[in-house]
Amino acid sequence: MPGPLSHIKVLDLSRVMAGPWIGQMLADFGADVIKVERPGAGDDTRGWGPPFLKDKDGKDTQESGYYLSVNRGKRSLTINIDKPEGQELVRKLAAKSDILLENFKLGTLPRYGLGYDDLKKVNPRLIYCAITGFGQNGPWAPKVAYDFLIQAMGGLMSITGEAEGRPGGGPQKVGIPILDLTTGMYGAVAVLAALAHRDVTGKGNYIDLAMLDVQTAFLSNQAMNYLLSGRTPQRQGNRHPNIVPQDVFMCRDGAVVLAVGNDSQFAKMCTALNRPEVGTDPRYAKNSDRIRHKEELMTLIAEIFAQWSRADLVAAMEKVSVPCGSINSIPEVFEQEQIKHRQMRMDLPHPRSGTVPSVKNPINFSETPLSYERAPPTLGQHSDEVLRELGLSAADIEKLRGSGVV
Repeated sequence: MPGPLSHIKVLDLSRVMAGPWIGQMLADFGADVIKVERPGAGDDTRGWGPPFLKDKDGKDTQESGYYLSVNRGKRSLTINIDKPEGQELVRKLAAKSDILLENFKLGTLPRYGLGYDDLKKVNPRLIYCAITGFGQNGPWAPKVAYDFLIQAMGGLMSITGEAEGRPGGGPQKVGIPILDLTTGMYGAVAVLAALAHRDVTGKGNYIDLAMLDVQTAFLSNQAMNYLLSGRTPQRQGNRHPNIVPQDVFMCRDGAVVLAVGNDSQFAKMCTALNRPEVGTDPRYAKNSDRIRHKEELMTLIAEIFAQWSRADLVAAMEKVSVPCGSINSIPEVFEQEQIKHRQMRMDLPHPRSGTVPSVKNPINFSETPLSYERAPPTLGQHSDEVLRELGLSAADIEKLRGSGVV
């Protein structure tokens, strides 16, 4: 059964993570996504390894794990946009596309005649999503940005990591490129909203999406904590700034995460720990009071948990529906019964390796179930196919290849 976006064509001119994440999301939903890459080099992330995918002989291919994580479901076409012939190919592709994704430096594509104002002349219905570090205007617009830098500049690292004065205290980045991914998620929502608008008006749209804006918006509750109180949020390690108790605690044989979310769960936790008097103590019965007496409460919970084994504690908390669990490694994640049941890991056919592992999109539609047929493409894997769809003959394609255009 076709996916919900099987009628949509996407021209993906983006590289690295944020833009490709949008493209992969749209491809998962059934869109025909054409990934345009530099001849002979391709997306920068192809070389961001090891690890690299092994071919059938056990040798490294050009596909890194990083590249493979964000390019499933696409077709790869190589075009040298420095050449006028390459620019004309992009115009022809844009004329047939519903969505264009790009994350070039400010002003690059307009310089080639491939900006939104240029392409909407050949396709007024085009939705053009431009991703940059700092946006299309403002004093920082020309600056280059990466995820790590925006995590720092956008305040995320100031609230991530162990608290000052504790062992290991200091700013930390998140363990995945969270800004690239959240920018990609905002971008996917934006282009789908623009599609809905186009269905009503018949008009395309230009989307200016900046990573620093995304991080500022993504501060969410911490931003509001500051805006309401005037106090600077601080790093608290694994603790929550507004809910207590939430932290990592040590049992006799390892660590667990406790994530109490309300007063009822706290009382149930205390009863399950055979300490009901703690749950009714006026210092701890309400969350606002637990925050005021946080240090003494956390010390008390640590002492109690240290008397339990990890398995017994998790079982006791599950029995009373209090969120508590072990801290899993990545291999342990994929070994979980629930993850296997949900079939989150899958294998796709690949021309060089036979198969390539992939992680399924977490969205499940009732009427348009997603299907996964294309592995992340090898460089230029679909060039001839896409160019033929544009009406080029075999001789035309060979001429372009010989002149370094594709």
